[in-house]
Amino acid sequence: MRRLTLPEHQARAFSPIARPIADGLTATGAVKVGADLDGRTVLKASSYVGVLRCGEVELRVTPKIGIHRLLWLLGHAQDPNGWRDDDIVDLATVDDLVTAVAVSFHAATRRALSHGVLQGYRTVEEALPLLRGRLREADQLRSRLGLAVPLEVRYDDYTVDIPENRILVTAARRLLRVPGLPMATHAGLRQLLTTLADVSPLITGDTPPDTPPTRLTRHYQPALRLARIVLAGRSIDQPPGSTAAGGFLFDLNKAFEDWLTITLRRALEPYGGRLRDQYPSHLDTMRQLRIRPDLVWERHAQPATVLDAKYKRVEDDDRPHADLYQMLAYCIALGVPEGHLVYASGNVPSSHTVREAGTRLRTWVLDLSQPTEHILDQVNRVANAVAAAVIV
Repeated sequence: MRRLTLPEHQARAFSPIARPIADGLTATGAVKVGADLDGRTVLKASSYVGVLRCGEVELRVTPKIGIHRLLWLLGHAQDPNGWRDDDIVDLATVDDLVTAVAVSFHAATRRALSHGVLQGYRTVEEALPLLRGRLREADQLRSRLGLAVPLEVRYDDYTVDIPENRILVTAARRLLRVPGLPMATHAGLRQLLTTLADVSPLITGDTPPDTPPTRLTRHYQPALRLARIVLAGRSIDQPPGSTAAGGFLFDLNKAFEDWLTITLRRALEPYGGRLRDQYPSHLDTMRQLRIRPDLVWERHAQPATVLDAKYKRVEDDDRPHADLYQMLAYCIALGVPEGHLVYASGNVPSSHTVREAGTRLRTWVLDLSQPTEHILDQVNRVANAVAAAVIV
C-alpha cells in the first residue's frame, strides 16, 4: 500500500500515479489531479479532509488547524449546549481527523454500553395474525374489508431498536468503511455492531432523529455527540470500475459555516431578529441570477445585514477582492448598508466603504488557535458590531 499525505488547500507533487487510480481520486471530488513538467503527479486538495483509498494508494488529507480544535468546531456545530471537550480521548498518537473521530467514538460507546444497552418503547404498526395492542380500525376496513386476519394493529414494543442505538449503529457502520483505522478501534466497532445486532441502521439520507438527554440516557450522550459528527461527514464509496475508491471526508468549508451559524445565532439572540442561513434571493430584477448568502440577519422580517463564512486565510497585503465584490453584490441586491466577511485565519480585520454607494464592507478574522472562550468572545464582537450598525 502506498500512503500519501496532503495538507488541505495545498498541492504536492508525487512520483507518478497510475491513470486509473488518478481518475478514481478525481471522481471523489476531494482532490484535483494534474502533472508537472517532470512527469510527476500533482495532487491539489480542496476543503475536504479525511482519508481516501483507491487501488494501491491511500491518501490522507490533513487539516491545518489542530485536531482537538477541529473536533470542537464539528461538535459545537452539532450541539453547542451539550458538547464537552472531555468527550475526546487522549489523541497524542493520532495524526488525522477521521482516526481521531473513530478512536473517540469507540471509547465513548464502550463507556456507554458498559452500563448496559439502552432500551425503550417504540410504537409499532403492522399486520399480525393475532390481536396485539389496539386494532387500527380505519386501516383494517380500508385494506382488509371482510377479512378476519391479518389484523392491522398498533402496540408499544420495549426494544433496543430505539433512535439512540440506531444512531450509534449507523455511525459505526460508516466508520468501518474507513481504510486504515487502528486494529483495536476496528475490532471495537465490529463488537459494537455485534452487541447491537437487533438494532436497525438509519435510512441513508435521513436526518438523524432528535435524542433529548434524560436521566436514563445521560451515559449515552458523549457517544451520541460523536456519532452525530460521524454522520455529518461524507462517506466515499465509488462504484467499482477499473479502480474502486472509498473513504471518509469532512468538508471544512461547511463545518466552519455550520459552526459560525450556530454560534452567531446564539450571540445575536439578545438583539432579537432572526438569523437565516443559505438565504435565497436574486441579483437582478428579472430574477434570473440567483444568490444565496451564507447568513442574513433579519429585523422586522426584512434583511438588515448579510454575512459570509470563509474557511480560508486572508492576508493584509493581499486583499480578498473577489470576496469583497461578491459581498457588495449581496448588499446591493438585498438593500442593506453593511456586509461582513468572517475568515477562519489571517491578519488584522479591515473595513472599506464603497464609493458612491456608501456600502460598508467589513472583514473579520477569527483566531481558532485560541482557547474556546476566547473564540466565542471573538464571535460575540462580530455580533455586537452587526447589531450596533442596525439598531440605533
